[in-house]
Amino acid sequence: MTPFLAEFLGTCLLIILGDGVVANVILPKSKGQNGGWIVITLGWGLAVFVGVFVAASISGAHINPAVTIGLATAGTFSWSLVPGYLLAQFLGAATGAVLVWLHYRPHFDLSDNPAVIRDVFCTSPAIRDTPSNLTSEIIGTFVLVLGVFFLAGAQIGDEEVTLGSLDALPVALLVTAIGLSLGGTTGYAINPARDLSPRLMHAFLPIRNKGGSDWRYAWIPVVGPIIGAVLAALVFLVAGA
Repeated sequence: MTPFLAEFLGTCLLIILGDGVVANVILPKSKGQNGGWIVITLGWGLAVFVGVFVAASISGAHINPAVTIGLATAGTFSWSLVPGYLLAQFLGAATGAVLVWLHYRPHFDLSDNPAVIRDVFCTSPAIRDTPSNLTSEIIGTFVLVLGVFFLAGAQIGDEEVTLGSLDALPVALLVTAIGLSLGGTTGYAINPARDLSPRLMHAFLPIRNKGGSDWRYAWIPVVGPIIGAVLAALVFLVAGA
């Protein structure tokens, strides 16, 4: 398996299980309906575990453009590999979102709430306030990427740093902690591919009663995580100086 395919598959599994747990909790007639925030955060944490475990030994399991950009900013991942990784991640996330729709299609058909349908695919703020929403995504991703640096045992100046399969559980616990502690404000996208690709699929798929895809908000879960990742890289560089 190539790194491109590993990133594609890892990100696809991340979205199948991550968006899948949201669908399970909020869509009508699902046996998991009303499972609550704890189920969603645990489900996303386990989704990260599966995605990282599958891709780690081949690509380093970034499965997140913010992680890729953060590692490259710190000089621990080659910039020449960044475009290919990002493309694989965005394509994998789009594929995962389509598979979630196929899996839950009868339940989508029963929903008459556009916000519920959209929330399966992408994030939205609890309180719509642009500076605060952007700050939330920056802080959440900063915690994620800084944690990844230390979990991976990155060394400044290395040509490349990767996660191993044994790092899957610590990364999953890190994402679960972010969701439990920081996720209530924006839904903690902390991953541009996780939000943008499923949002695009929401726009394109023939879903009854789906409403708009909230493109006015869509830049925040893309720009915020990138800023957070770059800041984490800079802090890591200073800490290792």
